Amino acid sequence: MTISSKDIRYWVGFSLIPGIGRVRFSKLENYFGNMEDAWNATPTDLKQSGLDGSIVRAIASWRPRISLDEETEKLERYDVKALTCHDADYPARLKEIYDYPPLLYIRGSLIPEDEWCLAVVGTRRATVYGKQVAEEIVSDLVQSNITIVSGLAKGIDSVAHQSALDAGGRSLAICACGLDYIYPSENTGLARRIMQQGALISEYPLGTRPRAEYFPRRNRIMSGLSLGVLVVEAGESSGATITANLTLEQNREVFAIPGSILSPASQGTNYLIQEGAKLVRDFKDILEELNLTAVARQMELKEFIPQSDTESALLKQLTAEPIHIDQVCHLSGLPISTVSSTLAMMELKGLVKQVGAMNYSLAREVREEYQLRVE
Repeated sequence: MTISSKDIRYWVGFSLIPGIGRVRFSKLENYFGNMEDAWNATPTDLKQSGLDGSIVRAIASWRPRISLDEETEKLERYDVKALTCHDADYPARLKEIYDYPPLLYIRGSLIPEDEWCLAVVGTRRATVYGKQVAEEIVSDLVQSNITIVSGLAKGIDSVAHQSALDAGGRSLAICACGLDYIYPSENTGLARRIMQQGALISEYPLGTRPRAEYFPRRNRIMSGLSLGVLVVEAGESSGATITANLTLEQNREVFAIPGSILSPASQGTNYLIQEGAKLVRDFKDILEELNLTAVARQMELKEFIPQSDTESALLKQLTAEPIHIDQVCHLSGLPISTVSSTLAMMELKGLVKQVGAMNYSLAREVREEYQLRVE
């Protein structure tokens, strides 16, 4: 089922009225059949739909102040798409949780492959150890075609997003404000990159400023979207541990990175492991627990097919034995600029690996699959 662009205006209008969430959206839709009729309903009809008096008064107070035309224009200006829970593009896994958002605002794009996603969260005061671990594990997960979800906060969240993008993967940022605000502001550049390689997502309409109470609410979306949540570093009482608890309530997997018992940044993760979270040594632990090893493998094999004549020519020159880029140029007859840029892209795809001093070899998996094909 897809909601018409005409009816979405009224969903957006109701989302601007405080106190109207999933349950009240459902009551309005079930009683009136569509949001246009609900928007134009009298207070008496609104009460008959099952809304209590305080919400009916709130609707009567807010409705005259909301211009649906202006809200539609704002969405177009910021290139934001409003997605109802009935739309085909609405994340299926998110709709499984009890308190799913009836309306999502998307700035960027969602694609079917984002179904295979993992939330990565942690402290804003990340240690060198936490940053290194997050970067390495996220980079490996991206190579296995996992989309990375996080909250655009300082610390581990930022490292998770950045690492996913740098590895050529996709990332989704769940925001605790309207998508015309970027919080924190120093992540504006990162947010722009996420929009190009994923999406910013919020349940809050444009014009909503970030507030402290919105962040715990935002966390349920991060965990609800995802197959599981990886907590890299967290204090004993932190937003990351709140997200982990929500994850368990939503019947999702919780993963945690162990750390020093002397480090305050590892108290939360060590506690989660003690309580039954999966201890993670590397990305393979996550894939195995989620039964994604075979899925990731199948998806990777699709990428082993050369995407251009240049890639095909370079693959023919590469083996398990390292070969210098100058020799690759000589054997392929291609200019150094072409070979260098193509090898860099092939490395991001996991087709080849640089083993030092500009020497390249064929990735083991590609060697097995690609050479079988050419034989």
